[in-house]
Amino acid sequence: MFERFTKGAREAVERAQDEARAIGSEKIDTGEMLLGVAGGTGPGARVLAEHGASYEALRDRVASGALDGEALAAIGIDLEEIRRRAEENFGPGALERRRRPRGSHVPFSERGKKALELALREAIARGDKEIGDEHVLLGLLREGGIERLLRAVGADPAALGAALTPAASRRAPGA
Repeated sequence: MFERFTKGAREAVERAQDEARAIGSEKIDTGEMLLGVAGGTGPGARVLAEHGASYEALRDRVASGALDGEALAAIGIDLEEIRRRAEENFGPGALERRRRPRGSHVPFSERGKKALELALREAIARGDKEIGDEHVLLGLLREGGIERLLRAVGADPAALGAALTPAASRRAPGA
């Protein structure tokens, strides 16, 4: 499938793999894929930035993963106290994920695979011959796993999808 990806879309997938390695993820999931798109310069990245979902706005939220301090606090769990106790008992950095070596392969999660499949379907439905980063973003939006993350940075997933409708025609060749 990657042979149909534009240079920009391939770079987004490569960035997603780098993000997964950097934060110690076992698999490339939708959050890392979103960072891969947001870190680029194509239509998907531009639409994200225009809606307040820039790479910088998303990075810390994705890196924190399941340990969302605000969500845990809402149910009475103090994440900082848990970190303090874990480090007190097990040493500094006890809860930090281990980083993968630079060249190691990180597979896609089932949700990540589904988002890529949906990106292909978006391109086919639009009659596009190539899959750009905007199609990857549309696939991520259709998969649904990034909605909470987008809302956390003030972006509306429906508005993003609507903004991407004309994006395929605005893409420069090979972007």
